[in-house]
Amino acid sequence: MSNKLNSILIPNVTRTPGNKQIDKSNQLPKEGEISEFKELLSKKIESEKPLHGGINLSSHAAQRLQERKIDFNGEEYAKVKEAMARLKEKGGQNSLIISDKAAYIVDVKNNKVVTAVDKENMMSNVFTKIDSTVFIN
Repeated sequence: MSNKLNSILIPNVTRTPGNKQIDKSNQLPKEGEISEFKELLSKKIESEKPLHGGINLSSHAAQRLQERKIDFNGEEYAKVKEAMARLKEKGGQNSLIISDKAAYIVDVKNNKVVTAVDKENMMSNVFTKIDSTVFIN
């Protein structure tokens, strides 16, 4: 009766051989070993950290800088970095930085540029949820 019951409830189960080979290549690493995933994750996290207290870019901001052809290297970067330091001193949190090239919404606490608007489109935008503004030239 038990064979009949097993074939009804679980029809595709058969006995496995006692000497079956098990593929161990996809098992978790033992304690102390570093998995490939953990290594890749660590590299990704390190690459997103700002260098020397620098500025992070959100993926949205990076996309906007590229789409709107805003040069965020060298002098512009240094000016925005200095403005963020001043905002941090004054207690700014979500701020607007306006330069002669563009406007940047920044998350001061996280040292991150959230979005960017080029000079041509600056006047047609409404900037909301900001607590402070800095003009840089």
